[in-house]
Amino acid sequence: MKTVFTALTALICTLTLSTSVLAKDPAKDFTLKSNQGKNIRLSDLKGQVVMLNFWASWCGPCRQEMPLLDKIYQRYSPAGFTLLGINNDNTEEKANEILKEISVSFPILYDLEAEVRNMYREHEGIPLSIFIDCDGNIDTVHRGYKSGDDKEYISHIKGLLKKC
Repeated sequence: MKTVFTALTALICTLTLSTSVLAKDPAKDFTLKSNQGKNIRLSDLKGQVVMLNFWASWCGPCRQEMPLLDKIYQRYSPAGFTLLGINNDNTEEKANEILKEISVSFPILYDLEAEVRNMYREHEGIPLSIFIDCDGNIDTVHRGYKSGDDKEYISHIKGLLKKC
């Protein structure tokens, strides 16, 4: 049954169309443990452009975009951009297995109880990317992932960095 559920969920994840919507609500604050050994609090990043990327080990499109996200992070982090990969598996081990295959330099946060995911539940889908401006407001929400979306991500990031 678990295999059927996982396969069905992965199929839904794959079939989810990527869409972007604009939103100007304040980002909801949270603190989560990271794979880098410290807790990260979103409000501590105010003044930077932040991208929250919700992902899970069972999500194929999530795995596809992670290396691209890492390149974006490495390129734009010196300019004031932070990427937080928020893992939605129920154990750290599941996330860490993927991170052995797909190494990334951006922080991965463990949302084991889906507390943060539930805070942002009005934005459905996985992968899900939420772009937050320097003032701590949600600027854009991007649902799903398809080839070429990384160009759209870069456009959002550059635009937000210019406004800082």
